[in-house]
Amino acid sequence: MSNKFWEFKNQANDEADLYLYQEIASWGGGYTAHSAKSFKSELDALGDISILNVYFNSPGGDVYEGIAIGNMLKRHKAYVKGHVDGLAASITSVIAMNCDELIMLPGTMLMIHNAWMYTAGNSKDLREAADMLDKVDTSIRQSYLTKAGDKLSEDDLITLMEAETWLTAQEAFDYGLCDVVGEAKQIAACVNSDLFAKYRNVPAAMTQKEEPPTPENGLTEEKRNEIAKNASLELQNLQSYLGGIING
Repeated sequence: MSNKFWEFKNQANDEADLYLYQEIASWGGGYTAHSAKSFKSELDALGDISILNVYFNSPGGDVYEGIAIGNMLKRHKAYVKGHVDGLAASITSVIAMNCDELIMLPGTMLMIHNAWMYTAGNSKDLREAADMLDKVDTSIRQSYLTKAGDKLSEDDLITLMEAETWLTAQEAFDYGLCDVVGEAKQIAACVNSDLFAKYRNVPAAMTQKEEPPTPENGLTEEKRNEIAKNASLELQNLQSYLGGIING
């Protein structure tokens, strides 16, 4: 496979772009999923940059892979500027919280929810799994609370996560979960509706297949369309477990 869903691009000597237009998972190597390992490899290859633009349109995935990616962004010495191009759902929304600045356009969404997992076993096993999920939820909440500051209480956040809440750009801004609501552009989902099967409250707009938005990111329109087209085709074939510890 020659093309990745995601791509780093140096657009200047001290500035680079990164696309997270894909599921987050330990497998895939950047072709059918973003992994922490492949992310680190390409991030390191950028060298000494002062600005990193990150463009998000992802339904989520593996919690621990996503936490690792978010921590890499948080540690990076560059100023990390996040742009939600369509959707930052589940663990992708946690990654976005680690940007120094997060911009959402009208029509984009941020989805937050409690972690979940597939499990089997006896009553002891199930209790241990529930305890683990509680710990993961506590860890994830801290990322949102750190970003939101005094605009969002922990009690309100718990309610939002338990309800699986899909936040508009303005709602995310009001809760302190994004810094800027940008100018309106055409918004699209380049993720297949099958990937949302495990979510309860998916807005209809998120499952509509349209052309992806066009951020001012230094790539040609042809290249942006190629990235989005490859994502749309490959995502139709994914068997996803979105939303839990294995994926979240």
